[in-house]
Amino acid sequence: MSAPPVMACVALGANLGDAVATVQQALRDVAGLPGTQLVKASSLYHTAPFEAQGPDFINAVVLLQTQLSPLELLHALQDLELQSGRERPYVNAPRTLDLDVVFYGDVVLETPELTLPHPRWQARAFVLLPLAEVWPERVSAAQLLAVQEQAIERLPYSDSFRASSI
Repeated sequence: MSAPPVMACVALGANLGDAVATVQQALRDVAGLPGTQLVKASSLYHTAPFEAQGPDFINAVVLLQTQLSPLELLHALQDLELQSGRERPYVNAPRTLDLDVVFYGDVVLETPELTLPHPRWQARAFVLLPLAEVWPERVSAAQLLAVQEQAIERLPYSDSFRASSI
């Protein structure tokens, strides 16, 4: 891990069990990854499933400075998902924890394992609204307008969590 740090963006979500507690713990866990420093965390958002099934989600976005390579970061995030009990019985199944690399610097990558930037980030309010909060330069008014029909609500107490718990 001697590479210079890169700004990465990770989306977090959960819709099984105590999703708020799971996402809060995941925020701490992601911030503690080796060679990684938390730059900024969004508020928590309550969202209806979008292209997924099951209960409503709790979502957030974090910005990280990381020395992990894109695949090292992906694998570290997948390990955190497994530790939370994540199972993948079918595509878009309900999940205890979902961690997606949205951006890794300006890297454009397409492999069977990882596509960067995340191929659907612009179509998802649960990524765009929290991203606009932590990295407003990355999100345009037109992008926000395009997802305005998707059900999403910022949790009012999540700002105090961000300030005191990470």
